[in-house]
Amino acid sequence: MQEFLQQVVNGLTIGSIYALVALGYTMVYGILKLINFAHGELFMIGSFLAFTLIVSANLMEHIPHPVAGLVAVFLLVALMVAVIGLILERVAYRPLRRSSRLAPLVSALGASIFLQNAIMLVYGGGYLVFPENLVPNIEWSVGGINIGLMRVIILALSISLMLFLYLLVQKTRLGAAMRACSLDHDTARLMGINVDRIIALVFVIGPALGAIAGIMVGMYYRQINFTMGWAYGLRAFTAAILGGIGNIPGAMVGGLLLGILETIGAGYVAAAWKDVVAFIILILILILRPTGLLGERVAEKV
Repeated sequence: MQEFLQQVVNGLTIGSIYALVALGYTMVYGILKLINFAHGELFMIGSFLAFTLIVSANLMEHIPHPVAGLVAVFLLVALMVAVIGLILERVAYRPLRRSSRLAPLVSALGASIFLQNAIMLVYGGGYLVFPENLVPNIEWSVGGINIGLMRVIILALSISLMLFLYLLVQKTRLGAAMRACSLDHDTARLMGINVDRIIALVFVIGPALGAIAGIMVGMYYRQINFTMGWAYGLRAFTAAILGGIGNIPGAMVGGLLLGILETIGAGYVAAAWKDVVAFIILILILILRPTGLLGERVAEKV
């Protein structure tokens, strides 16, 4: 039983990262009905920019307190990736907004390939290793279950960001405007909502959350590679489908559930099956419940 609970804790840790990335997919789909296949690469760029600030720029050494240094890294990287996401929306998606649904999809795939190869050319094709001890190596044992400080940080930060986004969308005027745009762009314009600005905001929030997830992956696993965006993007996309594409609470639930199922599969079957689990779950969900566990995009009229 202890081993099972340990696998659940491990699954919640990685699942919270999947959920953060999945929110980017589900927000864009909710507004534009578009699968942003470049989102995984934005997550990956977050890892590489954090590595640059920590290792190449020695940002942590210029800030006296280590906690303040990490906060600065998270904020700067989130801001930089948000700007990249905004540029991506203006260049790759906005000119094709009134085209057929296939054109933006092809553009998204092209943007994904471009970003991945750009990172490979800049940083090389090998693995980069994050420094040790960015977070103290502290562990607690609760009922025989080992819980490290890094896992606590990942869970706490991920859940806090997910709750913040949920409250933003459901409880604020800005969130009401986002929900109105998800229902009908033309009607939203008639109500005085700047639809272009709302779409741009979605391409700021989603990449920023993905960048934060990318930093946490780099700090947790320490090794990053230019291909990691595809692997994590696929899992996050599966999580979005699992919970219900376009459904923000669904993306959260889907990410956590996928992480738990992956770690249990790896722990009780074989680690090599970890990558297969995402495909099996995706196929089963598309066959048995295409709208996901919580249903496809749920929006209220405003």
